[in-house]
Amino acid sequence: MTGTRRTLKRRLRTAQPFWAETPHIAVAHRAVPSQRRWDVVIIGTGISAALLAERLTRRKRRVLLVDRRQPVRGSSLASTAMIQHEIDVPLSRLMRQIGPDKAARAWRRSVKAVEELLRLSRHLGLDCQMQRKRALYLAGDEMGFRALRAEAALRRETGIAAEFIPRQRLLAEYGIDRTGAILSTDSASANPAQLTAGLLRLAQERGAEIVSPFEVTDFAELVDGVALASAGGRVVVAGHAVFCTGYEFLPQLASAHHRIISTWAIASAEGVRRPDWLAELLVWEAADPYLYFRATPTGRIIAGGEDEAGAHAHEDAGKLRRNAAGIARKLAETAGIRIGRPAYAWAAAFGDSDDGLPIIDLVPGCRRCHAVMGFGGNGITYSAIAAELTARRIDGRSDPDADLYRFR
Repeated sequence: MTGTRRTLKRRLRTAQPFWAETPHIAVAHRAVPSQRRWDVVIIGTGISAALLAERLTRRKRRVLLVDRRQPVRGSSLASTAMIQHEIDVPLSRLMRQIGPDKAARAWRRSVKAVEELLRLSRHLGLDCQMQRKRALYLAGDEMGFRALRAEAALRRETGIAAEFIPRQRLLAEYGIDRTGAILSTDSASANPAQLTAGLLRLAQERGAEIVSPFEVTDFAELVDGVALASAGGRVVVAGHAVFCTGYEFLPQLASAHHRIISTWAIASAEGVRRPDWLAELLVWEAADPYLYFRATPTGRIIAGGEDEAGAHAHEDAGKLRRNAAGIARKLAETAGIRIGRPAYAWAAAFGDSDDGLPIIDLVPGCRRCHAVMGFGGNGITYSAIAAELTARRIDGRSDPDADLYRFR
């Protein structure tokens, strides 16, 4: 081992996300692994790692999860859990970027992933506020009336439910004054920390172990496996290793096609006055930067946006105050929802890619080391796709959509 193959380190979030103070997000963990050899070692304990661990332990794999942080204390804690099938890059634009067939498959695979998350949560009895939602995509400076109407028609032709809502109906039914919107099905929301923790605990019940702190500082592929070394000098060996490290990715995976930016989010106090329709809808807009918002089952409003280029902009406390106020102001201007001073405000590193698609692939030059990098605003949706694709790759099976998520 060379001692140079470690994931990047960065400050993933600033201030306390609302989810950090919700119950049932703690996960027990060990100081050292109980054994040296495993079927699969997963680096990370966020939502991508949790979904993969659940799937692998369902298949009776011996799984070790390691993390330099405590479980569920990375980027997943900062998510707003708008679980959407809609990709940040509209279908019409994605077709021009990667071709009609690939774009259609990417959008349909996201629909399938949201349905799988809803089914899995229900089947496993996870207590994480998982709810099926519809989504309202508002016209903005990126897409106006004509572009949205054409986008809705294109989605329907591709087999994805989408209804164009003209201005008068949008104003009458939702009180929102925009030139139009797309109303779609197949979205969801949840408490991301409770979802992640619930999946990790289930994997533990099936025999998985979680070790923290355990920072992988080097790894090397062997003839029949992977050896991983920790900062403390401990070595574990597995048939496969999966880096579910989010925005702290391996240097080998750096690319001009994806980048780390910054984003901000707020949560209101409970019981804020809101329109009845918001209980079943996620709302976002075709703008740059875009506003997005939803309600929780307990009556809080979760909103976010103000995305900004720069991997460290979210660390600025002054920007946190200004952007939190800006998000609250946009919420009032867009939907008439006045939350007063946010009860919670936080900021985080965020991934962005040219095509809005994640990277789910082997680490370049490797046969047994896999990488999951969920770029774009569909992190939880992409995590579900990553769990399925990676588990199949570990089993030696192919997936018809694997080409969509290759390293590029």
